[in-house]
Amino acid sequence: MFKHHLSVAFITLFCTEFKPRKYSKKNKVALIVGTVSGGIVFVFLIIVILWRKGYIMVEKAANIELRGIDLQTGIFTMRQIKAATKNFDPSNKLGEGGFGSVYKGRLSDGTIIAVKQLSSKSKQGAREFVNEVGLISALRHPNLVRLYGCCVEGNQMILVYEYMENNCLSQALLGTNKVIKAKLTWPMRINVCKGIAQGLVYLHEESNLRIIHRDIKASNVLLDENWNAKISDFGLAKLNDDGNTHISTRIVGTMGYLAPEYAMRGHLTTKADVYSFGILALEIVSGISCNKSFSYETEECLYLFDWVWLLHEKETILELVDPDLGSEYSSEEALTIIQVALLCTKASTFARPTMSQTLSVLEGRTNIQDLEKELRPSTTHLDIRRLRKQLWLDHSETDPTSAEPPTTESFVTDSFITESFIS
Repeated sequence: MFKHHLSVAFITLFCTEFKPRKYSKKNKVALIVGTVSGGIVFVFLIIVILWRKGYIMVEKAANIELRGIDLQTGIFTMRQIKAATKNFDPSNKLGEGGFGSVYKGRLSDGTIIAVKQLSSKSKQGAREFVNEVGLISALRHPNLVRLYGCCVEGNQMILVYEYMENNCLSQALLGTNKVIKAKLTWPMRINVCKGIAQGLVYLHEESNLRIIHRDIKASNVLLDENWNAKISDFGLAKLNDDGNTHISTRIVGTMGYLAPEYAMRGHLTTKADVYSFGILALEIVSGISCNKSFSYETEECLYLFDWVWLLHEKETILELVDPDLGSEYSSEEALTIIQVALLCTKASTFARPTMSQTLSVLEGRTNIQDLEKELRPSTTHLDIRRLRKQLWLDHSETDPTSAEPPTTESFVTDSFITESFIS
């Protein structure tokens, strides 16, 4: 009992001697301001750290444009892209594409990617870039390069694709490396032709959107580890929603692959892609670039397309086959591909097959002779003369002072006259 009261007395005495520190109003205000300021600085530092690590993205003007598009892909940060490409190291550069430079990269999970960086000199701006992202994100086909995602930060616009181990067809087929070209055997070339055709059938007829690629060429066909063909670079893609003829005011594409009606008049349909495919098929068979000139017999400056028709007239068309193949190819298959290519490159769009008809022949489901019968007959030279005369009569009615019929050049080409009347 005594011990208990002694303890209480001691504690009471101790407490009475303690005097709490008194704070003035100024000190209290300073304390509150300091605490709040410190909290704000702390939160700001956390946000900066999260932003730098890529967990927080600052929305730019281009991101706002992305809001209106149903993207079925991922969004990457610039930090992730730089880490994957080692800050766009030149040693990782794969080449130049329709948008600009293309780099090889590796994501943190080990996935190998191809990063396509929009060039600052490119005529394609944010609107075109966003349009491509929305377009590609809706496409799924084994013969189209898959889009993993995009990155839009500041003035940087980037597309992230699946990586193709064997690069592009132009490098393997038309490059100077004989070792790489030797790997592209005849069966592989056949498979590449079919793969490109299958991809175009999907774009033209099977996807929810009717899409005209407009730049089908060897460098826009990529090859995976098994040498399967995949069409890339949809930066020049043209939507064709209603199937009507489109007159394009800006001709885009690559010389040598451009269909004549598109190059001269801006007349754009899926048949423009068919023409480009025909030229590409001739390159695959011959191993010669369509834009490379060479001499043949008495001809000093000859291009692939001219040479094909020269051989066709001489009935020695198999001379076209790449000599690097030796005897390791099928004459029957080569002849079929060449004949299909000649149909695809007809001057008149009406005389060209669709890509589904072309694929049917390549896969052996349709005979080439039957396909020729299905197509609308090409206008003969006599028919063209008759049409010229009719054009002159019409011209005379509107211009009685005209004494001479209009020349061929006045109407651009015979195929133009043909299509004008047939349509």
